[in-house]
Amino acid sequence: MFENGMLELVVQAFGETILMTVVSSLFAYVIGLPLGLILVATDKEGVSPSAVCNQILGFLVNVLRSVPFLLLLVAVLPITKAVVGTTIGAKATIVPLVIGAAPFIARLVESSLKEVDKGVIEAAQSMGASPFEIMTKVLLPEAKPSLLMGSAISMTTILGYSAIAGFCGGGGLGAVAINYGYYRNDTNVMLVMIILLVIIVQVLQEIGLRVAKRSDRRL
Repeated sequence: MFENGMLELVVQAFGETILMTVVSSLFAYVIGLPLGLILVATDKEGVSPSAVCNQILGFLVNVLRSVPFLLLLVAVLPITKAVVGTTIGAKATIVPLVIGAAPFIARLVESSLKEVDKGVIEAAQSMGASPFEIMTKVLLPEAKPSLLMGSAISMTTILGYSAIAGFCGGGGLGAVAINYGYYRNDTNVMLVMIILLVIIVQVLQEIGLRVAKRSDRRL
């Protein structure tokens, strides 16, 4: 399988996969983290309850999470074209990856923040801390280990999405697996791509686990 420049293609695809995963995760967290904070803050037991805001935001997040990524990828092609000027390749894949991952991350963040002991929040409130201070100086630091584990989960999810994008002109290892493995019925190419993707997942999970353990003050 490594004849006629295939090795160079795989190396390039590997780099594209890492780039798509990291960049998409970064931008998805820029969107998803604030959304998760707002969902927690506006919850009926949050520091700034707002049923209307929470229900509307929760509904939008749930709708986006419910759309299969392959369909989302096709549906946002006009947005992708407008943002990056193309609908194929690794750069174009980043746009739907961010849109698809942001609501997923928002729910992960919400879940992590809700694990924080309510006694800590009540103590901060008794000391006169504002809702913003409680969110940024109490909840986020206390939920740090869980948030870090969630980031590893989200990155592996985004990695899986990037492989799916290979069916619609996306780049990375998924594109190689589809174009040179599936369409050409070459099981060797498919197997190598799967092994590389599994290795990346395992590395991301291990890094996330170790970083989370080191940041957990309870250990």
